[in-house]
Amino acid sequence: MFGIDEFTAIINPPEAAILAVGAIKPIPVVRNDEIVVRQMMHVTMSCDHRVVDGATGAKFLQTVKRTLENPLLLLV
Repeated sequence: MFGIDEFTAIINPPEAAILAVGAIKPIPVVRNDEIVVRQMMHVTMSCDHRVVDGATGAKFLQTVKRTLENPLLLLV
């Protein structure tokens, strides 16, 4: 909403984790040995490691990434 590319959110008790989503911007990336422009965004997650293990947080971020890249998975 404010055009921020990337940031790290701060956990406030009693939160266990918080997801920070940056702005979507066109960025040149390499796909199949060609440079193409893709809509990209940065997503970060802060976890309270007393509640959420880092590996569990990483698995959650993998699921978020897979769902954003393939929105039809929401219907399955």
